[in-house]
Amino acid sequence: MHKVLVCIAGIWPWAAAADEVVIAALGDSLTQGYGLVAEQGFVPQLQDWLGAKGAQVRLINAGVSGDTTAGGLSRAAWTLTPEVDAMIVTLGGNDLLRGIAPDVSRANLEGIMQAAAAADVEVLLVGMQAPGNYGPEYKAAFDGMYPALAEEFSALHAPSFFEGLDVAGGDPASVRAFMQPDGIHPNAEGVVQIVAALGPYVLELIDRAQE
Repeated sequence: MHKVLVCIAGIWPWAAAADEVVIAALGDSLTQGYGLVAEQGFVPQLQDWLGAKGAQVRLINAGVSGDTTAGGLSRAAWTLTPEVDAMIVTLGGNDLLRGIAPDVSRANLEGIMQAAAAADVEVLLVGMQAPGNYGPEYKAAFDGMYPALAEEFSALHAPSFFEGLDVAGGDPASVRAFMQPDGIHPNAEGVVQIVAALGPYVLELIDRAQE
């Protein structure tokens, strides 16, 4: 539910900001903008994309490079300040890199969702997909925790942070043009594609926060 600021129009200089939706983007290096100059990162590019759509919104970059779901949970409470109306949660990639058990990652994400619910904050939960080399059971448990938690908490769900990076002709190599040399983080043009795919979900998040 969007938090309404009560003021007398014309007296307070910040009265026009009353309808602004504040969104915290809680995540890891993908959110933080690793390897990119500030204005090319995910949060600044998403801010510009939303502004071009006419959205009255302010994004807070709460991405920390290297963060796991446990790190996100430890930061959730102080990220959810009274000004925050909604939150984008993009965590799990570093859990995969460390081979953390899916049930541990799920418990951490559930804690974040509970903190958001307690703060009356709408959430967009962005999914990740485990590689096949962890085995089918691991992959099913990891991939499935995102839609399951979104349904449990009546949150919005985006299937993948990398949804916008289509594999042309079924060839994974086609994505390389949108990635940094490490093959993990998107380059500036990759972020453009990612934002174009995730942006509509964020517009829906804004609508929910304003209800």
